[in-house]
Amino acid sequence: MVVFYTGNEGKVKELRLLFSQSGIDIVSANAIGIDTGIPETGLTFVENALIKARHGALQAQQGCIADDSGLLVDKLSGQPGVKSARFSGENATHTENLSHLLNCLVDVETAKRIATFICCLVYLRHADDPCPLIAFGSLSGLIAKKPTGTGGFGYDPVFYLPKHNKTLAELSAAEKNRISHRAMASQELLRQFCCAE
Repeated sequence: MVVFYTGNEGKVKELRLLFSQSGIDIVSANAIGIDTGIPETGLTFVENALIKARHGALQAQQGCIADDSGLLVDKLSGQPGVKSARFSGENATHTENLSHLLNCLVDVETAKRIATFICCLVYLRHADDPCPLIAFGSLSGLIAKKPTGTGGFGYDPVFYLPKHNKTLAELSAAEKNRISHRAMASQELLRQFCCAE
């Protein structure tokens, strides 16, 4: 069993599916009573994921995976970036962040709404692990003019994939888990798990 330090149940569901064939059982921090409200004070995805993984491993007294993910929009100089979950304010909802993003891009034509989802997964064997496993994944697309689809969470309804002619929120869970930034990072982390044993 490995603890996944996140308060985002959408991420927990995705990671469980992504790790389901590996034999590694993912349990959410919330399920075992670990507070997931530690401040994300890092300037990079790696720093934030390490902060969360270390806190989770310390609280759980065992190995812990943490994720820091975000959306980088070219026309916004890489924003919202590490502040993707707080883009429109500290306690913003997914809907508020999504609306703020669309407002920031209201005058930008679709072809220039280039964006990349980034996921950094970090695994610490214990809180003092000096050699964490770190994996990245990315997915490129465009920001749509309006939300479409009901799947996924966060910015998925506006993250348009030209190759699929759909937003991430219009893909099935199986389709998303073949191509997403979290899927790519998970595959890399699993490869490192195998090499580390």
